[in-house]
Amino acid sequence: MKRFLTLVFCLVFSAFGFAIEKWDMPTPYPVGNFHTVNIQKFADDVEKMTGGKIKITVHPNASLFKMGEIKRAVQTGQVQIGEVIFSSLENEDPIMGIDAVPFLATGYDEASKLWKISKPVIEKRFDAQGLKILFSVPWPPQGLYTKKEINSIADLKGLKLRSYNPTISRIAELVGAQPVTIQAAELAQALATGVVNAFISSSATGVDTKAWETMTYFYDIKAWLPKNVVFVNKKMFESLSKSDRDAILKAAEIAEKRGWEMSKENYASTKKTLSEKMKVMEPSKQLKDSLAKIGETLTNDWLKKAGKDGETLIKEFNK
Repeated sequence: MKRFLTLVFCLVFSAFGFAIEKWDMPTPYPVGNFHTVNIQKFADDVEKMTGGKIKITVHPNASLFKMGEIKRAVQTGQVQIGEVIFSSLENEDPIMGIDAVPFLATGYDEASKLWKISKPVIEKRFDAQGLKILFSVPWPPQGLYTKKEINSIADLKGLKLRSYNPTISRIAELVGAQPVTIQAAELAQALATGVVNAFISSSATGVDTKAWETMTYFYDIKAWLPKNVVFVNKKMFESLSKSDRDAILKAAEIAEKRGWEMSKENYASTKKTLSEKMKVMEPSKQLKDSLAKIGETLTNDWLKKAGKDGETLIKEFNK
């Protein structure tokens, strides 16, 4: 009788469209990071807006997959949804590195303009790989963390500079530093053990990793505002009912708007925290001018790799 009643319940449950979809969502960042907080709110909104039919379990801090594995895991259906930083994908497609072109977009208004211009092109690239972009949120402007005072690019020579994308690796080469690839979840340990002794990242990452325990200076060079992207397996998404797809898209729209505001608030609060723990500096004119020249070199390098699409996007952005 119990088995019979259970079967009847399941049939009725399914007949009324109440089958529950359980999704796993890996992300590279810790629980308290504003990106992860925003994603958890997105997951809560999806569950609420679908009437409990889609439940997303967020797996933070690279606990399920490392960042370099997340995109492939979503493509192959090992998980349904995931998050990575766009510029980490630049080696497979230069267009993904457009928001990490140094000193191209250095503020939120410029970053928003760049996203609106580049989004259609990037969406097509993801679509061709069986992925659908849901939303994107920027990090605060990228600054430079060091143990020693930096007055010119000559002071960067010989440093072990943490890299999370090809742009930083190239910067390291140009200034005579040693690029060391370290993912966000491993950065705190890398700093503590001396694997790296300088890094370019946001004020948010500095607070997440308690950079002041190993670093002395934060130079607010505003190099770029890299964006994270949340995407879903296209086939799995399209298998959902229209009402559920619409609910997810609505939750994504809310998450993107909320995430941009959270990023701005985070920039202000984390920069304040850093100023209380370490020396927050504006770059000297000499350093700023030298970095700008490096930015020009890297922009030209990127344009050669990105081809006509890249050239069109940069021209559109500079209008």
